[in-house]
Amino acid sequence: MDEKRIEWEGDSYQAIGGFPEQARRDAGFQLGLIQAGRTPINWKPMPSIGVGVQEIRINAGGAYRIIYIARYLEAIYVLHAFQKKSVRTQKKDVDLAKKRLRAVERRRSRI
Repeated sequence: MDEKRIEWEGDSYQAIGGFPEQARRDAGFQLGLIQAGRTPINWKPMPSIGVGVQEIRINAGGAYRIIYIARYLEAIYVLHAFQKKSVRTQKKDVDLAKKRLRAVERRRSRI
């Protein structure tokens, strides 16, 4: 089975590049699992953002999150990546992921 490609929305790729080294390694490993059709080790669903949206949870010298959707056949869409600084995911992070999901859905509707 071929690995699914990753589509990076907005600054999500650059955001992961700004994570500390161990968090970047963990992010790459978890995304590799998803590309291979497997389940990431530490994740949770994010239905408040959209159906099928999930969050990878990385704890490496801080709390880091990667919000993505992998339900489409053609790609995994990484919607947002950020350092989490509070117990609840901040509204600005949820809103940004929703906005990027809508953009993905608009692009896909033209295919």
